[in-house]
Amino acid sequence: MLEQPHFGRRLKRLRLERGLSQAGLVGDGMSTGYLSRLESGERRPTERATAYLAERLGVDASALIGPSPQRSLTCELAAVSSAPSGTYDIAALGRAVDEDAGDDPATRWQALWLLSRAADRLGDYSQERGRLLQLLDLSELLEVPELRVRSYVQYARCLRALGDMRTAEPAAAQAYSLARAEEVSVADTTAALMVLIGIEVELGRLDEAARHVDELERDWLPMAAPAQAAEGWWTVAMVRNRQGDHASARTGLEAALRLLEGRDDLTLWIRLRAAAAAAALEMSPPRLAAAERWLREAASVVDLIGTPVQVQELRALQAHLAFHQGRTDEARAISGTLLAEEDLRLPYRDRVRLSVLDGRLKILSGRADEGIDLLQRLGRQAAESQNLDLAAHVWQSLAQTLADLRLPHTADSAGTTPQPSDQGDRARP
Repeated sequence: MLEQPHFGRRLKRLRLERGLSQAGLVGDGMSTGYLSRLESGERRPTERATAYLAERLGVDASALIGPSPQRSLTCELAAVSSAPSGTYDIAALGRAVDEDAGDDPATRWQALWLLSRAADRLGDYSQERGRLLQLLDLSELLEVPELRVRSYVQYARCLRALGDMRTAEPAAAQAYSLARAEEVSVADTTAALMVLIGIEVELGRLDEAARHVDELERDWLPMAAPAQAAEGWWTVAMVRNRQGDHASARTGLEAALRLLEGRDDLTLWIRLRAAAAAAALEMSPPRLAAAERWLREAASVVDLIGTPVQVQELRALQAHLAFHQGRTDEARAISGTLLAEEDLRLPYRDRVRLSVLDGRLKILSGRADEGIDLLQRLGRQAAESQNLDLAAHVWQSLAQTLADLRLPHTADSAGTTPQPSDQGDRARP
């Protein structure tokens, strides 16, 4: 059996990855005091305790008592850092982080950062959150302002992807407050401000987001590097779009894409085109020709080197585009296939918007009660979790779809499926 303290470290890591408190893990079968002593290494686990905890965690007991790593965390980190892109064993690094306490906190911070970024790329936001919680603790211990800001920024982004806006907002505010107080770099301050703006939009706080966008545009974007400036201009466009200033939104999108004409950073290149397409589809009227062009450009790279998450994000946007263009059968096929996937890893907002599309298609195909029930449930859930911008989208979509059902052409004798009325200007670039 694996000796302490390695057992306790593994146990705590698995608990945090699942977002469980100590009380949430032990249930009625164990005291939190005993669990705390196991995690700290003060007590050796019994076979019965190990089996119980493994069952509660949903893992095999070997996940808790497997052999210790043969290489130190420093060695594993060196192996990962020097490996060709995409070829390193991230699992080995994770085991070393959990089981080797001999390295200094800065080394552990770097390893945890790599692990959190790997989880983010895989769309495993629950695992990412567990790693980021460990990062936050280490950042406070190290007292390095840049590391604290970066930890809070990424934590806020992760929580936003999970739809946990109540926790995301104070994390983003803390990141930006620290960045300003400690006078960290332009890059770190800009990153903190952008994540705060995005969360304010999701919370429906457009006035606050608009003030922060003015600050971003005036004080930080002129000094930002091209890649980050591109993200910044997309952030500006997102807020202007929500304000109904679609001309300024288009200007921001075009500025963002001009800054990344080349493909030096393919991940950002793909993400900005997908984000620009999403923004174009949310405009009133939607800019369908522009969205189609940007999705086609993104697909040319995603089809070759895209991660599973990028493929899912692209397919979801293609479903939305097909719906707006009146190709409801294609939209239904894409959205149905995606929502049926066992390993759907879209962020919360994208997942809900895809489910909203599914609900609209149900209503328009004659399954009105089923579609209405789905949209009402999604709207309530979004509002309860403080995703107020998303909740507004759900209720607006429901109202628009019900209005579409009442249009004169929907009751023709041929019984054709009514088409969405917000198709926009297909010819405009």
